[in-house]
Amino acid sequence: MSRIGKMPVVIPAGVTVSFADGVITVKGAKGTLTQKVEGDIAIKVEGAHALVEKGSDSAELDAKHGLYRALLHNMVVGVSQGYVKSLKVNGVGWKVAKQGKKLVMNVGFSHPVEFEEPEGITLSCPTQNEITVAGIDKTLVGQTAANIRTIRIPEPYHGYGIAYSDEVIERKEGKTGGKGKK
Repeated sequence: MSRIGKMPVVIPAGVTVSFADGVITVKGAKGTLTQKVEGDIAIKVEGAHALVEKGSDSAELDAKHGLYRALLHNMVVGVSQGYVKSLKVNGVGWKVAKQGKKLVMNVGFSHPVEFEEPEGITLSCPTQNEITVAGIDKTLVGQTAANIRTIRIPEPYHGYGIAYSDEVIERKEGKTGGKGKK
């Protein structure tokens, strides 16, 4: 039985949770999120708490029980507080700028790389070496940040690349120039 699935989800003031026809709908100050629920799982809202309940004791439902509780919690946090991922750009002469709905990056290629802002995501550049990805959907924020990072993955010798702000890049020692050979 899932220990995560049994925990109630606290619903803050200003957030409404509803469950009808196998779809969870969460509305808050920052927006609305929906999630389709598969299997014999129901969401019960009791006051300022929401409980995820399963209909039977199968192994498949045990896994989904914890999954849907975690998804519901992420939706509640998203519509009330939102999610933010921060990236840093490290390289000689590398910079990023926001132009309309596009993020234009000069990151060591012969041409600038343009990244279109997805629906539901806000991209910003507080400095020319920093990118902030914000939104209400946790998976979309994380996937967008990962897509930006894959444009120039950090390399271990100089540390050049686009990395998460809290990421530690393990540095390697370069070549020693053939010392010790005779």
